Amino acid sequence: MKVCEYLKILDSEFGVSGCENPIRNCVKSLFSKFCDEVYTDTLGNVIGVKKGKNKNAPSLMIEGHMDELGLMVSEITKEGSLKFVPIGGFDPKILPGTEVTIWGKEKLFGVIGAKPPHLITKRDKLPSLTELCVDAGFFSKEKAESLVSVGDIITFNTFYTELDGDAVAARCIDDRGGLAIVIKVLEMLSGYELDNDIIAVATVQEEVGLRGAKTAAAHIKPGCAIAIDVCHGKSPGVSDDAYPTGKGPVITLGPNLHSRMTRKLIEISNEDDIEIQLEACGGDTGTDAWEIQVSGSGIPTALLSIPVRYMHANYEVADCSDMEKAARLIATFALKLKDGECLCW
Repeated sequence: MKVCEYLKILDSEFGVSGCENPIRNCVKSLFSKFCDEVYTDTLGNVIGVKKGKNKNAPSLMIEGHMDELGLMVSEITKEGSLKFVPIGGFDPKILPGTEVTIWGKEKLFGVIGAKPPHLITKRDKLPSLTELCVDAGFFSKEKAESLVSVGDIITFNTFYTELDGDAVAARCIDDRGGLAIVIKVLEMLSGYELDNDIIAVATVQEEVGLRGAKTAAAHIKPGCAIAIDVCHGKSPGVSDDAYPTGKGPVITLGPNLHSRMTRKLIEISNEDDIEIQLEACGGDTGTDAWEIQVSGSGIPTALLSIPVRYMHANYEVADCSDMEKAARLIATFALKLKDGECLCW
């Protein structure tokens, strides 16, 4: 399958940070097609093991997070509207008018209320999160409370859509795109007998603090790791610290990443004519690589990112060719990994 076919499957399942069960079951099913063992750890990460022939060779962990942004009901007003708190980082201006699903006693639909433009004056500012609410059609608190409770999850009703060329739009390419790459790598390696164990990991709760990556890395203790996430794609008005889509995945260099391992990926991209882009980051990458690197006594870690336009908006846009190139690069790295030769200083 193509990477974006996996993305389409993954994007069809919901999994807000801390409530990842629907996407977790989907990932377990996909991992099972290519792994010798699949299990879920205590925090909820899904871990798939493809066993290598050399038991003493260091394992390679390939990781993407499966959680997504969402909302949680925080209050039911006397009029029956649903106040909410965010799970993950949002720009409030993208929310008004958005169609949502409320996962209450039954599956309910609603919209996030917006002030009509006819009533907006120049003095009005953009609404804050505390000023917004979900309208599910209830007209009393009693009716709302019969179906919805404080703590119920709210998700966004936006789904995978093909655009021109290799471009696609989806609700959470961050980071179902990265997870689709992990699965594609497993597929590409399925016909090979490898020296090293390949550990595929779908982590939880990245959007609220990189939590799943921290516990997974500590438990697995891999010999090295590649984290896959997204970075900002160039779009109108966004050019600084952004990268064009369709020009390959972005490899990050900096203190968060293992120098020799990163250089090995760049070397492979040159040898195999795999298009990449480079990013210099002097500090926190804001990705799971940040936690993986310093787990235990330290894990050699590299980071590949897919340029995404409109990150953390209702729709994100990326190019499938970038994901295919990332999968090819990681699979080639795994095939060339021999007894940790590229990991020592």
